[in-house]
Amino acid sequence: MKKKLKIVGLILLLLVSLTLIFNQQIKDQAIKWMSNNRTEQVTKKSIKQAKNVKGEFDFSKVKSIDTTQVAKAAIDPDPVGALGKIAIPSVNLYLPIFKGLSDTALSSGAGTMKADQEMGQGNYALAGHYMTNKGILFSPIAQTQVGQLIYLTDLEKVYTYQITSKAVIKPEAVTVIDDRAGEKIVTLITCADGGANRWAVQGALQSVKAATKTAMQVFAH
Repeated sequence: MKKKLKIVGLILLLLVSLTLIFNQQIKDQAIKWMSNNRTEQVTKKSIKQAKNVKGEFDFSKVKSIDTTQVAKAAIDPDPVGALGKIAIPSVNLYLPIFKGLSDTALSSGAGTMKADQEMGQGNYALAGHYMTNKGILFSPIAQTQVGQLIYLTDLEKVYTYQITSKAVIKPEAVTVIDDRAGEKIVTLITCADGGANRWAVQGALQSVKAATKTAMQVFAH
């Protein structure tokens, strides 16, 4: 019954998106709904399947989110490539994590920036869209502060990072996502200055815990 209700909801969402396609508020609400729904759809099974997904990692193909992307993502009831979840409770950010930077992935969550990265290892880099509505997708990244906590999970473990730096960088400064010997960090990238630059938020790994019911409470909102 729950699955049927979700499918009905997706159909209704698509119809609303198509009939009110030029309404920014409707588009924002559609994205927010999809983000919440996709987060609920992350399962151990989807994560296992995602490991076999090739993913899209060509940064040059990433473009501003538009209504076509939203509509396309809305009619996909079970998008592949869901790797886990990210939460930054201090700025009310809760999103699914997808493999790669496809339009569908970035229309409803965060995307991994390198094909072989693993949570808790090296530099785990994620990208997401910055929206005019500051509560959607990666927009809350701009409100983060040094010292706040970032949580990642693959439903097996919960990885806790503490923000150590926040800066505006040039789009071509891609070395920020490179692995560095001995470091276990997370890097979050989104647009800044209307797309002319990028926010880069980094955090250092603090702990790795089993994904118990108590530990997973940080992903509830």
